[in-house]
Amino acid sequence: MTSLLAAALFFVLLHLLVSGTPLRDAITGKIGDGPYMGLFSLASVAGLAWLGLAFAGSRNADWNLAYWDITPLTWKIQLALQAVAFLFVVVGLTTPNPTSVKQEGALQRPDVVKGMLRVTRHPFLWGVALWAAGHLLVNGDRASIALFGSMLVLALFGTASIDAKRKRALGDTWTPFAAQTSNIPFAAILTGRQSLKVGEIGLWRILAAIVVYVALVFAHPFLFGVSAVS
Repeated sequence: MTSLLAAALFFVLLHLLVSGTPLRDAITGKIGDGPYMGLFSLASVAGLAWLGLAFAGSRNADWNLAYWDITPLTWKIQLALQAVAFLFVVVGLTTPNPTSVKQEGALQRPDVVKGMLRVTRHPFLWGVALWAAGHLLVNGDRASIALFGSMLVLALFGTASIDAKRKRALGDTWTPFAAQTSNIPFAAILTGRQSLKVGEIGLWRILAAIVVYVALVFAHPFLFGVSAVS
């Protein structure tokens, strides 16, 4: 359990205490943005691999007790949450977004706030949060709580971390975009700053999300040894 908790802590703190704070600015000031991105990417891949291996080695450990079990209701909720999660993830990854790495230039586009960005300026991370929350709902063992709990924490706090990083780096260029959008999904729409325009999201993005979701549902037993539908 020590290795799993250490891996989860390393991965979360790497992103929240290094990538999203002035510490990143200090490091890039010393070694440059390119070397920093290379080292950070290597550390992220290593941390994710460590987390995955530690989780796999913990599933059948004696200490891995379960605090709750899956039920017919939570199973159905989980499937629905994953569908929404993949919609946010796939659409988020394929939509130009100033919050994404090396896409700050999108702020220069007059129509930058469109599609999923009307819903939230962090669609990918909110998708990850929904994915993690859904898995926690049906996986109550200690190892799963450590894995999916850390991903949930990282996704939720990561949105605020990215906002703070962009504000420091872009200043007044960032302010209008932040004012027109919202971190919390649908908040900008509910407060009248935006309107929902599904057509702007792109039919191909929605179809791609459906394809990825269905493919992973069927591949889940082969990839992870557990069926996603039973």
